[in-house]
Amino acid sequence: MATDTVSAVSSGKRAPGFQQGKLFRIYNHYRVVISLVLVALLFVDPVNFDVRFRLLDYYQFGVMGYLALNSFIGLTMLAGFQPGKRHITLSILLDILILHGLLFVSTGITNGLANLVIVSVAAGNILNPSRTGTFYAALAAICSLSISGWAVLTIGGAADDMVRAGSLGILYFATAFVLQNISRRMMRSEALASSRAQSIVELEQINQQIIQRMRTGILVLDRFGQIRLANAAAEELLFGIPTDKGTPPTRPRTLPTLLKSGLEDWLKNPARRIEPFQSAPTSPLLQVNFTQLDQERGDQILVFIEDMSKVTQQAQQMKLASLGRLTAGIAHEIRNPLGAISHAAQLMEESPHLDTGDQQMLGIIQRHSRRANGIIENVLSLSRRKSARADLVDLNSWLEEFRTDFLQTQDNTIPSTTVILSTASNMPEARFDKSQIEQVLVNLCDNGLRYSQQQTGERKIELRAGATADGGRAYVDVRDFGPGLAKDSSHLVFEPFYTTDKGGTGLGLYLARELCESNQAHLSLVEDDQPGCCFRITFAHPGRMI
Repeated sequence: MATDTVSAVSSGKRAPGFQQGKLFRIYNHYRVVISLVLVALLFVDPVNFDVRFRLLDYYQFGVMGYLALNSFIGLTMLAGFQPGKRHITLSILLDILILHGLLFVSTGITNGLANLVIVSVAAGNILNPSRTGTFYAALAAICSLSISGWAVLTIGGAADDMVRAGSLGILYFATAFVLQNISRRMMRSEALASSRAQSIVELEQINQQIIQRMRTGILVLDRFGQIRLANAAAEELLFGIPTDKGTPPTRPRTLPTLLKSGLEDWLKNPARRIEPFQSAPTSPLLQVNFTQLDQERGDQILVFIEDMSKVTQQAQQMKLASLGRLTAGIAHEIRNPLGAISHAAQLMEESPHLDTGDQQMLGIIQRHSRRANGIIENVLSLSRRKSARADLVDLNSWLEEFRTDFLQTQDNTIPSTTVILSTASNMPEARFDKSQIEQVLVNLCDNGLRYSQQQTGERKIELRAGATADGGRAYVDVRDFGPGLAKDSSHLVFEPFYTTDKGGTGLGLYLARELCESNQAHLSLVEDDQPGCCFRITFAHPGRMI
């Protein structure tokens, strides 16, 4: 839309020259028609011409030459010649001189050709509303007075011819002044319209830039759910199209099923709020709001799409502030007594008078003390987490370095640890805080190794990196070979304190997702037919990070 308007304004900037050439083309058509009429009149009543005309041969030659001149100019413009200001000025001057020449060799100023001079003067002032237009009127008046004066002095013409010539001169100047005033006003109006059109285009371009760079997705739909307009954020959130590809989609896009059903529900009940949904299993949670774009006709619908992870990120600071105050109390009120309990259990364990039952009870106390301490540590680390400092990272080299460092921290005695790494070529870069995403991967890898060992007896996981279908975003998969998750509990894995491990705290995956959200990445569970579990970190497009 903006491109079309820019083209229109560009045309408006060249409008004076373009419009002048167009008007001159019309004027030349008029001259060709007049020339043809004058030539045709030569054959209507040639006898009376011989009687009335002063120099019939010169008149005939002049009419034929006038027709030839106008035809030649018309053919050159038909061939693509664009007349300039000098060509137009010369043509008007020739018109005035040729028409007065025809008046001179015919019957003088009383001939009807004098009316054609008025048209030429008018055309000159329209095509060139300046002092040159006044010169046209002055030249025409001088020529008319000269012809009348010559006729009175040499061939005994009537004195009324001088009066008629003077009246024509006044009419020439009046025509020039009136048309110059009208033309100047039209030019000022045209310049004002062009200036306002340029301002509108600039505002539209600014609006387009704002809309395209907004974090909120915006769609314009018709009542049947057909997409009329979509900004870059909507394309990425719904269809995964990277925002650096400014080209429009090659084929019409259809709304995701959940969004289309939400639109149908809203059309039935506009007061109903649509539940958040995911356009794809690995996409972030989206919240949509509908409103009528045209309240009178109601045939277009404006859709706002919010990335709920961004809303969560905006509330992160408030939540961390509350957690900070809470954990200060936890550290004082719970951790100190918990340390005393653990220490007392250790002292009791050293007693030589403990039987087997007492030792088992002490083991339970110590195990659950460590679990409670782990919960406190996780909550403390969540509240103390610093803001993400994102860097542009080459995932291929970074994952190789992470794999090496991670294996060095593992006890490779019984059994040994295996981390399979596979990366794709031409993978896009990602922007994130290395320390925070490393913490996420360590958590996922430790969980994967533990569950793989429980299921297969081998400490084995697979790291796989690649690009999303649109090619603009990178992802990392962490796959284990454990027992997997039941279908009815897969949606609970990121809930705080939910765990399938009796010794776990249930905060690891919750903390991992929080860290991903702070880096504008999305952690999800990939549901497929492969053994074990696969967790995917989908990074944001590096060009849209804030």
